[in-house]
Amino acid sequence: MRGFLTFMLTFALTGTALMAAGEKAKTAQDMDAAMKKVGKTQQDLNKAINAMAYADAKKSVEILKTTLTDAENFWAVNKKADAQQFSKDVLAKLDVLEKTLSDKAPDQAKATAAYRAALREDPSAAHAWWGLANLKTVRFEAADADALASHFRDNRTADRPALGFALAKALEDQDRYAEALDVLHEANALRRRQQPWNASAFSREVDEIEAAFASLPASTGDATFGREAIFIASLPRSGSTLAEQIVATHPEVEGAGEITDLAAVIAEESARTALAWPAWAQRSDAATWHRLGARYLERTARFRTERPQFTDKALSNWLNLGAAAAMLPGARFVHCRRDPVETALSCYRQWFNRGQAWTYALDDIVAYWRDHERLMRVWKERLPGRVFTLDHEALLTEPEATVRALLDFFGLPFDARCLEFHRNERSVRTASAAQVREPLARRTDRASHYGALLDPLRRAIADA
Repeated sequence: MRGFLTFMLTFALTGTALMAAGEKAKTAQDMDAAMKKVGKTQQDLNKAINAMAYADAKKSVEILKTTLTDAENFWAVNKKADAQQFSKDVLAKLDVLEKTLSDKAPDQAKATAAYRAALREDPSAAHAWWGLANLKTVRFEAADADALASHFRDNRTADRPALGFALAKALEDQDRYAEALDVLHEANALRRRQQPWNASAFSREVDEIEAAFASLPASTGDATFGREAIFIASLPRSGSTLAEQIVATHPEVEGAGEITDLAAVIAEESARTALAWPAWAQRSDAATWHRLGARYLERTARFRTERPQFTDKALSNWLNLGAAAAMLPGARFVHCRRDPVETALSCYRQWFNRGQAWTYALDDIVAYWRDHERLMRVWKERLPGRVFTLDHEALLTEPEATVRALLDFFGLPFDARCLEFHRNERSVRTASAAQVREPLARRTDRASHYGALLDPLRRAIADA
């Protein structure tokens, strides 16, 4: 595995050279952003190599592919054929590498052993500890909790929050929930200082999106255009990975994961119109939306080479659902919902590699959940019959009936293999990757273990 990861780092460096070649062609601001993006990829790759972490390696390949795709698009616009071809060549090699990694995906026992090996070399390795915790299937022993408490206390680097999240998991495993919550408060506060969040500003952005789609634009008349696309909309930790795993086990559906193509199409149109999203939405006619839909289908054609339909579960889908519906009249949408207290707690327990800055304070989580719920109500009202609500708790208690209803919504025949989703060996690159490799659990609730300690959260959600 180390050989594959080292090979991947070589491509990261190649990608850096490619982006650097465009320094004179791009503005200083764009170039700086691109270099930071590639630089972050290299950091992820180095972490993957040092910890021998398969999941991080797969994620790094995906990030690098996105970076190089963006570069290829830039060279195409600026008519630099040599650079564009070079981008395509590297992307083709990355496709081969990604398939190789998929073919050699380690099981959970091997992943656990790899993290433990990394910790024997460096007992304070924050991301190896968090990697173990993030498998979700590993139970920490009392000795692990003691070691983590010591490392968390002594660490003064930017990786300290990751140790805190791992320590909280270890304390939970020892039924020390009050201590776990104290550690979560501290770790989240540290992470929030690294990634500030303005809940009021975000709420205003949601207001703008809702106003921009006060009336949905008329379609070109082809109600089936875009029926290949299945969009999954949800908050993190709400069952969206499970939903995609179930649907992607159907022989007619490819699971594409958290792809960025919809956001990229919106960004391209913002650049073309010189208007920030969603300012141009109400100015766009049916022909414009159709053109954007065709562009999205062009970008995602790689997911339909073997199966006719595919899933898109980008975390921003709930914000962009109105745009996707306008672009693709035939597309269908799934809204994954989970008990809000469980969702909030699960987000608060999670160290995210990047983004999701709203998850590091309970007040911010409640505000974000409130904005999510109100916008999803808007989409369901304005798109009758196009949004299926998948209740996580219903899926756990009545799996076959729920899966049948879900597949029927997509016009797909029932396939019993969808109930055996954990046997699907497709690549999964989310925090729930290990969990969807196991049969459906009857219960996934955790908040009850914290009892009255979470009453302030429960009240805040009830009042939202």
